[in-house]
Amino acid sequence: MAVTKTVETDRIIEALEIGLDNIGENRVQELVQKYDIIGKGPKYHMIGHLQSNKAKDIIDKVTLIHSLDRASLSREIDKRAKARDIIADVLIQVNVAGEESKHGLRVDEVIPFIEETLQYSNIRIKGLMTIAPFVEEAEEVRWVFREMRKLYDEINARGYEGVDMEFLSMGMTNDYEVAIEEGSNMIRVGTGLFGERK
Repeated sequence: MAVTKTVETDRIIEALEIGLDNIGENRVQELVQKYDIIGKGPKYHMIGHLQSNKAKDIIDKVTLIHSLDRASLSREIDKRAKARDIIADVLIQVNVAGEESKHGLRVDEVIPFIEETLQYSNIRIKGLMTIAPFVEEAEEVRWVFREMRKLYDEINARGYEGVDMEFLSMGMTNDYEVAIEEGSNMIRVGTGLFGERK
C-alpha cells in the first residue's frame, strides 16, 4: 500500500496510473480532501489513529480502517456503519513492543478485545496491524513481527465467526523485507515510493 501522507494529489494520481490502487492516509482531513479530488478510483485506507468523533467522516470512503484499538471506537464505527447500511472492515492495531508513543492494544489484550467486538454486527475484523519501533537495522525488530505472526495464527486457529483474518499488516519502508519474511501480507510504503517527506 502506498502511504500518501503529505503527498500532493498529482503525484498520487501518477502513482495510480502506473498500477498502485491502495492508498493509506494518517489524517482524516487529508483523506477526505484527497477523496474529493481523486474520487472513488483507488481503495482508501485509514492507517493513522482515528478519533471516535471523526469516524463519521470516513466511514463510507475507506476500504479498511487499520487502527481499531479501543471499545469506544468500535461502538462509534458500528453506529456510523449501521446508519449507512454498510459493513466496516477493520484491522486491530497491536502495540507489540509496548511503545508509549504508539497506539494499539498490548498482545494480551487482543483476544479479549476481539471477543468483545463480536457483538457489533456492522464491523468485520479483517486482521491485525502493527508498527515496529524505528531502528537502523531491521533485524532488531524481527521479534516484533514474529510475535505478531504468532498472535495472528492463534486468532485464526480459534475460527471466530465474523472474523476473517485476511490481512497481517506489518512492515514499512525501512523494515518491510523482514516483515514479509515473518508473514506480512500487507506493507505500508511511503518514503520508499515518494521519497523523504518535507
